[in-house]
Amino acid sequence: MPGENLSRDEARARAALLSVDSYEVFLDLRSATGESTGPEPRTFRSVTTIRFRAAEPGAATFADLIAPSVTAVTLNGEKLDPAAVFDGSRIALTGLPAENVLVVDAQCAYSRTGEGLHRFVDPEDGEVYLYTQYEPADARRVFANFEQPDLKAPFRFEVAAPAEWTVWSNGAEESRDGEIRRFARTQPISTYITAVVAGPYHHETDVYTRTYDDGTTLEIPLGAICRKGLARHFDADDIFLITKQGLDFFHDHFDYPYPFGKYDQAFVPEYNIGAMENPGCVTFREEYIFRGRVTAASYERRANVILHEMAHMWFGDLVTMRWWDDLWLKESFADFMGSFSLVGATRFTDGWVTFANSRKASAYRADQLPSTHPVTADIHDLEDAKLNFDGITYAKGASVLKQLVAYAGREAFLEGARRYFKAHAYGNTELGDLLSVLEETSGRDMTAWSRSWLQTAGVNSLTPVVTYDAGGRITELAVVQDGDELRPHRVAVGLYRHEGPDLVRYARAEVDVTGVRTVVTELAGAEKPALVLVNDDDLTYCKIRFDEGSLETLRSHLGSVTDSLARALCWSALWNLTRDALMPARDFVALVLDFAGRESDIGVLQMVHAWARTALVHYAAPEWREEGGRLLSEGALRELRVAEPGSQHQLTWARFFASLAATDADLRLLRGLLDGTAKIDGLDVDQELRWAFLEPLAAHGAADETVIGEELARDDTASGKRHQVRCLAARPSSAVKDQAWAQVVESDALSNALVTATISGFAQASQRELLAPYVTKYFAAIERVWAERSIQIGMDVVAGLHPALQGDRPTLDATDAWLAAHPAAPPALRRLVLEARDDLSRALRAQARDAAAA
Repeated sequence: MPGENLSRDEARARAALLSVDSYEVFLDLRSATGESTGPEPRTFRSVTTIRFRAAEPGAATFADLIAPSVTAVTLNGEKLDPAAVFDGSRIALTGLPAENVLVVDAQCAYSRTGEGLHRFVDPEDGEVYLYTQYEPADARRVFANFEQPDLKAPFRFEVAAPAEWTVWSNGAEESRDGEIRRFARTQPISTYITAVVAGPYHHETDVYTRTYDDGTTLEIPLGAICRKGLARHFDADDIFLITKQGLDFFHDHFDYPYPFGKYDQAFVPEYNIGAMENPGCVTFREEYIFRGRVTAASYERRANVILHEMAHMWFGDLVTMRWWDDLWLKESFADFMGSFSLVGATRFTDGWVTFANSRKASAYRADQLPSTHPVTADIHDLEDAKLNFDGITYAKGASVLKQLVAYAGREAFLEGARRYFKAHAYGNTELGDLLSVLEETSGRDMTAWSRSWLQTAGVNSLTPVVTYDAGGRITELAVVQDGDELRPHRVAVGLYRHEGPDLVRYARAEVDVTGVRTVVTELAGAEKPALVLVNDDDLTYCKIRFDEGSLETLRSHLGSVTDSLARALCWSALWNLTRDALMPARDFVALVLDFAGRESDIGVLQMVHAWARTALVHYAAPEWREEGGRLLSEGALRELRVAEPGSQHQLTWARFFASLAATDADLRLLRGLLDGTAKIDGLDVDQELRWAFLEPLAAHGAADETVIGEELARDDTASGKRHQVRCLAARPSSAVKDQAWAQVVESDALSNALVTATISGFAQASQRELLAPYVTKYFAAIERVWAERSIQIGMDVVAGLHPALQGDRPTLDATDAWLAAHPAAPPALRRLVLEARDDLSRALRAQARDAAAA
């Protein structure tokens, strides 16, 4: 990986020297099918013509290309020796005149890691499917280019592929001559958002139409694409519905027509991320096509992703950050706009509840790691960039923008966005470009706001401190702020009281919290509340704390909070107390047992389930884990049996129960539900649920290779294969673990999806003793893995196989010893190990707190 890196300084120097006029890219993908005729890797022909200008005649620079071989390089009509100018990742260019034409003819490799041009063979029917994924810098694995976001140019793609295939790119198909398709020239875009999707995909179409006041009409052709094997599950109508609602919303609010012609959305296999905003050809992980019954939260999550990617058409594609330092200029905005439009345009009107409870949880975690960084980060190189697609850049940045809307006003914020698009269309920007228009539209000082919220790291805690008079009325309510950087917060403070069985808000005040202590004068004289909720309505980004009286109220009445957002904020705050070792893990488990069954919001319930399992596996005192697991599984089964038959709550409790099943009785019930000898009224055990039930059986030795193989025979699909691999790796055998380790660490034969599935099955909380020998093996292997494998697979292995599951001091010591012995290891590798160390250290503190409560 180091030879493939690109530094910010190199990119700046190249951007100062070059202007790119156009790309013409020819890809011959006919080699994707049939038996491989040569040694691995399987390759395809890539011919790229780049027209560019140099500001300093006679200067030298380089083009980017990662390819097994280069057939020919021609610069301004002169043939160069590939062996002399190509080093495996860069093509040296010297003696440049003002006007230049570079032609590179290369053999590029199909990918099995989801980076570059990924090739997937469907086990169900043997069909081959291709798609590209580049962010931040993998277009150079497919065609020669200048791989940095600020060297934008128009692209024209020409693709040769089997005649029976369909091919998509950013532009519409303009012509076809036999097996060769030619696509329309794009607007100026960055290399990382170009795209090609090719194969015998299933394809559905629709049209978005918008009529303006002057009578003119905008028509955008829509496409929805998936593998043939998923066509029977493909609900394209709902995808088109959300797409049209999103296009209406963004046209209404942005006052800038969608600028990229058509709008195809392809759901592709073995995808590493959620989705990618390639203009005109957006790609998504195919898991957003639901093979079995899912809850409304899954449809909401998919809708949010669709809208997130659509927001990128303006924030990121039309206007692009100059370098990855300002990644937030696209990701934070898209994350905010995803929820903003979800609530404003679709049936998912509780989207801000999900944002507060789920999205912000990832930000709170990331912002307390040793690798925390400001929203506007200091990105030295591409490896830094790859790791900064994190909870800070996405969810914290979105939270900060939500705070900005409260600070500057909604209309001022949107008017700023409109001016920003018009001023910088098809260009590149930095932080100051956005701040200047927001200052114009809001009249607020954006410099001070930015310094506090965008250019510093860390999360503040806000705690209410309340005093009362003899009659029980508030004499003073203050909000106390702590943290390394004290920030201005626009917050709402809510007071809640008991009204019959309910806990309802009876008073609310908004206030600007500044400094260490801020008095909320508007609430003086109010009657004594049962609950004081700081950051009610979730206006700011902070960890909520409680006064003692409020905490006691929640211990006995959390389920009585009637407002779904307020209740979600309380759950989140209680979880942060647990993570921070301020509340014993067993107390959080008790809250789940007492109140999760009353949680009406299905997304909140699923998040609470995930937190409860983390509390049990990582934060509970080791001597209490077995009892805690028994209590949770009994509680989950109880809720499963009383849930409304056929409801999404029943399905959610069934999955939670399966994840906890450990006793003989639990496992017998799962076996019975699989073979039909047991039944729970209304519970449809479809194929996806069957796999969810089979994994714990495998992990506890109650399902062997034969049983798992029989399940694959029922579901001999790409999804079934991933489930099978995970279940096989989950079995409690040293031979099984050795094999799984070898497949992931010692070999690169598995695809990215199967690497992830193997890692998921390998690490089982019930198998700590079995996994203990891999602590030493892990630290012996990770530097080699990082050097030899792609960055995506390196990240998967280093993060996924860290032995944090051991949850003990010797593992922490081993992590510290590796860090001390490898000060010169690649910074991105050290960052991943430091983050794992921090998670483990946090777990040990939480375990000590839990043990003290015994």
